[in-house]
Amino acid sequence: MSTPEWIVGILAGIGLAAASGFRVFLPMFVLSLAARMHWIELNEHLSWLGSGTASVILGVAMVVEILAYLIPWVDHMLDVIAIPLAGIAGTLAVAALLKDTDPALTWTLALIAGGGTATAVQAGTTATRATSTATTGGLANPLVSSTESFMSLVVSLLAVVAPVIGFLLVLLLFYLIYRLFRRKKSPS
Repeated sequence: MSTPEWIVGILAGIGLAAASGFRVFLPMFVLSLAARMHWIELNEHLSWLGSGTASVILGVAMVVEILAYLIPWVDHMLDVIAIPLAGIAGTLAVAALLKDTDPALTWTLALIAGGGTATAVQAGTTATRATSTATTGGLANPLVSSTESFMSLVVSLLAVVAPVIGFLLVLLLFYLIYRLFRRKKSPS
């Protein structure tokens, strides 16, 4: 894998990992479809992600996850399991896009860049939804969840078709998450 391909792979992986922080299965479904359509090439050890079976399973899981997040209080229960699942999905997304790289380097980068990114974004969405629940009794949660699903789709698609732009969007998201947490910590 050449240096430019490696950089594009890591940027696309980080974009998909960030999208996994919003929805676990949507970015994995986009990754699977992109591999099936030969838009991207997967690491040979994770090529199963581009199989028809994986696409169907990830597609069904994506629809169930999106619909479940629209139900107030169910979204809170999902957040409990979504943090570790987002970390796993983010790790897989980065690892899947690092081809012809030493496995130790691949998995180290995948865990740090992918798992870390997905977990950070998921923590931000959990905090946003908790604030929504506290201030609206959960009535605004479907709107928050729909926005998160939309963001996951946009970031996922950009990660696959325009990885540099997708990565810049991820940086913007991190800035917004930072501002959100900073605002919560500052005394009023």
